[in-house]
Amino acid sequence: MAKHIGIVACSAPGAALCYTTICAEAPEIMGANHNPEISLHMMDFCEHVRCMERHDWDGVANLMLRSVNKVAAAGANFAICPDNTCHIALPKIEGNSPIPWLHIVDVVADAAKRQGCRRLGLLGTRYLVESSVYPERLASRGIEWCLPAAGDRDVVNRIIFDELVFSRITREAQAHFVRIIETFKSAHQCDAVVLGCTEIPLVVTPEASPLPTLDSTRLLARAALKMGCQ
Repeated sequence: MAKHIGIVACSAPGAALCYTTICAEAPEIMGANHNPEISLHMMDFCEHVRCMERHDWDGVANLMLRSVNKVAAAGANFAICPDNTCHIALPKIEGNSPIPWLHIVDVVADAAKRQGCRRLGLLGTRYLVESSVYPERLASRGIEWCLPAAGDRDVVNRIIFDELVFSRITREAQAHFVRIIETFKSAHQCDAVVLGCTEIPLVVTPEASPLPTLDSTRLLARAALKMGCQ
């Protein structure tokens, strides 16, 4: 019997993509028409945004803890959070969590290592890319990383919070991402790009990207499915 997966959601599109990926790919592992038991809980997204804007990571941690308590009470055996930025706050609650967590950045970093990546471009919210969450885990695996220029971090942050979290996908946004990824490739010799916001895969497809993509949303979903079926 597969383990019960708890999804601690932040914004809706990333959580939905993670959920549907688990369900769509489960039959390949579990057999036709099967999927693991899944519980998803989401606090008011506005609460998350307010905390992030104040750099109140204790506040974000409290929201995550409330959600993980909900999914644990529903029977979840372990938790995932399809939101990279929220992982800044995860260390604050791991000791008080009723169930273990599968860390999205570990999943991405392990995938990069398996693929032989040496240097990655990192896309995500300004909060994420300027934090130590990815650098610490990439460095432990001997992988270098590059960030967008300061102005481009603002562009990416605006697109995420003004458009992608509301499932608004535009050609203009895609063009900005493709331009930044091309800079990672040509100016920094990156060999892949981390889609380090779980909504970015909605606008940056492998076909459109100048570099191979490390899709944090789908990688997390697949890792959770594998862990749940062990």
